[in-house]
Amino acid sequence: VWRWCDVSTDAWFLACVSANLFFVTGHMTDLLFTEKDLVTSLKDYIRAEESKLEQIKKWADKLDVLSAAATQDPEGFLGHPVNAFKLMKRLNTEWGELESLVLTDVSDVFISNLTIQRQYFPNDDDQTGAAKALMRLQDTYQLDTNAISTGELPGKGPQITLTVDDCYDLGKVVYSEADYYHTELWMAQALRQLDQGETSRAVDAVTVLDYLSYSVYQQGELERALEFTRRLLDLDPTHQRANGNLKYFEYQLAKQKKVEKVEEKEEESKVRQRRESKDDYLPERKKYEQLCRGQGIKLTPRRQSRLFCRYYDNNRHPRYVIGPVQQEDEWDSPHIVRYHNIVSEKDMEKVKELAKPRLRRATVHDPHTGKLTTAHYRVSKSAWLGAYEHPVVDKINQLIEDVTGLNVKTAEDLQVANYGLGGQYEPHFDFGRKDEPDAFEELGTGNRIATWLLYMTDVQAGGATVFTDIGAAVKPKKGTAVFWYNLYPSGEGDYRTRHAACPVLLGNKWVSNKWIHERGQEFRRRCSLNETD
Repeated sequence: VWRWCDVSTDAWFLACVSANLFFVTGHMTDLLFTEKDLVTSLKDYIRAEESKLEQIKKWADKLDVLSAAATQDPEGFLGHPVNAFKLMKRLNTEWGELESLVLTDVSDVFISNLTIQRQYFPNDDDQTGAAKALMRLQDTYQLDTNAISTGELPGKGPQITLTVDDCYDLGKVVYSEADYYHTELWMAQALRQLDQGETSRAVDAVTVLDYLSYSVYQQGELERALEFTRRLLDLDPTHQRANGNLKYFEYQLAKQKKVEKVEEKEEESKVRQRRESKDDYLPERKKYEQLCRGQGIKLTPRRQSRLFCRYYDNNRHPRYVIGPVQQEDEWDSPHIVRYHNIVSEKDMEKVKELAKPRLRRATVHDPHTGKLTTAHYRVSKSAWLGAYEHPVVDKINQLIEDVTGLNVKTAEDLQVANYGLGGQYEPHFDFGRKDEPDAFEELGTGNRIATWLLYMTDVQAGGATVFTDIGAAVKPKKGTAVFWYNLYPSGEGDYRTRHAACPVLLGNKWVSNKWIHERGQEFRRRCSLNETD
């Protein structure tokens, strides 16, 4: 699994985003075109094989007619000197040529192309990562396996379905990770589709039931394990493992029934807890997932009455006196604002174009050494763009300075990131905390005073930015940017700004962010001893 982390200073969620390298849209787009080229190559091979077979067929048809006539009167046929000569020639020369034609391998070009492209293919780890991403989406958005399998996902998108084999493969992947909760869900879905009459070339009900019985047993549900085992034996009475499990489950169930009712109720409670989730999530995790689903948002009528939209000129800034920007309050405290239509489509496409070929392994902040290091586990990729690299980047930097009133000369370069399948960023702070005094020492620009986050794509479903402490959720909207201060005027960190990026359920998400630092803001955002907005 590839994990995307920036220089966030949060040690608890050091492993921030779970997103396989191939889930980055740029890489997956390349794979689509690679597959298209391979299909073209495969069709060329098929045409070559068909042409070869057509030549062989014509030769066979011609000889069939000739031999049928010759064998009717062999002596009369061979009495003609030309026929005798041509028989000698065919057997000595032409059959050899036919043998060469049959042995001609017209697959060379296709196999060579396939071999070259295979080095760029995903591997088993990548497939496992894709399966885990689906599970993450399933858990976060509380999706039913049948809804996923039938393509009935939230948002407007094509209805892509999963076959029995797909469901079975998903179950096998999570089974290999000892994730019996999701194994049960996906094997049950595979069995459901088999029961509904769907055929499979690779799996049957016996195999699925074998996985099902063991996965529910591992979750402590003996009665259901016994039920699945009996159903398996109805289909295959000679199944050796199932016969052994039947006796074992019956013995264990008999023992369990002797346990006092109070203890039995306690065990049922534990089973329910295990079935709710395979992980013992922290309260914040539950809050995070609820916010991603649009639940638990603390936007009360009173708070909403304090949120406004306005035309904003940043204290009559020369650039915006005539053409002010559209500013909308997303939250009152801490104050989170959104700027609408702030960057043009053309400029956003240029930023993505610049970033795509330069995506590289991201760095993380090591809280023990205080340095930025490349993570030892595999990470997804992000790109950093400096103002000197292209006029568009410089233009966006100047825009951020003009709109926010903050000096961006001491800010970090523009970071561009892409979230593909299941891409997410776990809850974190952008600023360095008191227990990490050297968080940005190497930069020499102080702490991160503010964050500017630009959404460069619309997302069909999921992908919201959520603030777990205050219960706020900001949905991605192309061409808009959200802005908030990470520090109070006193320089103390505002812990209410802890935030996360929800998994992308449908579509893909491109963002660029600018972390603005304290140095250079002395006369732009004056210090105060009060920890107030």
